[in-house]
Amino acid sequence: MTGIDALWLCASYLAGSLPIGLLIGRLRGVDLRRAGSGNIGATNAGRVLGKPWFFVVFALDFMKSFVPTLLARSFGGSGLKPDLLGLLCGIAAVVGHVFPLFLRFKGGKGVATAAGVFFALAWAPALCALLAWNLVFRTTRFVSLASLAAAVVLPLASFLIPRLSRLTVDASVQWAALLVGVLIVARHKSNIGRLLRGEEPRTGAPHSS
Repeated sequence: MTGIDALWLCASYLAGSLPIGLLIGRLRGVDLRRAGSGNIGATNAGRVLGKPWFFVVFALDFMKSFVPTLLARSFGGSGLKPDLLGLLCGIAAVVGHVFPLFLRFKGGKGVATAAGVFFALAWAPALCALLAWNLVFRTTRFVSLASLAAAVVLPLASFLIPRLSRLTVDASVQWAALLVGVLIVARHKSNIGRLLRGEEPRTGAPHSS
């Protein structure tokens, strides 16, 4: 890894650290950390600010990783291979979202930001995860359960798709999908507890964390 590679990684982490939901909430006169679930992600933004703001926050959180991943693959680096640098930059953005520098490392759950990485690098597993999210959400109306399902399906699809079709998924992307899936599940620890106790709230709008 060269100094240029390190700069790309740092820039990607900082991009991921941008607290989009919090900033939009403040523009609307609301601190999302003190409203709703207290999370700064798209789900809480939608619940507190209104459904249209879910889509705004989700799209911007998605782009925080999608753009750095594509840019790094296309223009960055001098030591690492472009695909690997793109993947690492995407993961750095996810880490930035979950552990943001600007919020004392207390951020969101990473679902939308993780989606940006894998739609940029492996659209087929990402699409499978999205379909799983949609199916579970529409069946149960639990956002958290849908996100957990997507976190499980993403690595499974990454490993199975190359075996079941002519599509290829790089090994580094497969293992990154597994690590990100584990991270997302861990970030939903409190939701899992509420689901088991029957205390998790349902929602009538398609949100994601």
